[in-house]
Amino acid sequence: MDERNNRFDFDFTPIGLAIKKAREARGMTREQLSGIIGYAPRHIQSIENEGQYPSIELFIQLITMFDVSVDEYIFPNKKVEKNSVRRRLDAKLSRLDDRELSVLEATVNGLCKAKEPEE
Repeated sequence: MDERNNRFDFDFTPIGLAIKKAREARGMTREQLSGIIGYAPRHIQSIENEGQYPSIELFIQLITMFDVSVDEYIFPNKKVEKNSVRRRLDAKLSRLDDRELSVLEATVNGLCKAKEPEE
């Protein structure tokens, strides 16, 4: 008999919330997602808000569809090169032209300057 400890105490809630945030960032409702993946909106809600474990197939489909990096959740002590938000931003930035990127650069410079402590 196999005596391995098969208890799995992983909290899926942060990944579910990351999936929800990515879905909402795309302007997609649970009902729309449900129609694409073939799972009930209630099941999607349970994954996103209640930390319910999806099947491995659904898990892979969701993180791939929404470009969610799970390394930061599965390996919390490992330095992650790019988190999910940065990966989504990179994908969107690649669709912008130089003029649009210049506007964003000025905005980011303004945000960074606003965060600097006053002297």
